Amino acid sequence: MNAKHGQSIEIESALVAADAQMESFRQARNNRRSELVEDYVELIADLLADGGEARQVDIAQRLGVAQPTVAKMLKRLIAEGYIQQRPYRGVFLTDAGKELARVSRERHQIVESFLCSIGVSVETARMDAEGIEHHVSPETLEALKRFTLKKASLRTHVG
Repeated sequence: MNAKHGQSIEIESALVAADAQMESFRQARNNRRSELVEDYVELIADLLADGGEARQVDIAQRLGVAQPTVAKMLKRLIAEGYIQQRPYRGVFLTDAGKELARVSRERHQIVESFLCSIGVSVETARMDAEGIEHHVSPETLEALKRFTLKKASLRTHVG
């Protein structure tokens, strides 16, 4: 339903233009590439906030992957400027890493709040948001945020 006009919106299911489809697939590939980086940086920020350190073994355990997999990704994160690794001290976020973690967390919270606002359980919303957060455009994210804030505002005025 179109909120502005109170009308149903029909979504075409026909084949879209080649350029538009190519752009959609390109965006999806880029999102998948950045998804792992964002997940690692967000987890490292969580570990640092919780216990003051982010160790390779803890990252591997939380992500359910082998330590060599984590070691390879940490090298990538160092090369991309998101983390620093100090011998015997674990992993630390650079300013760029802290900013990426902040933005990732905010996106996750917006998606999770939206899912809860449409009736998804907290547990399911948390799990689903983990995947969805990486694949929404800034425009969609802003719409989810507006919807959630509007719904919360209505609950406050009604309840």
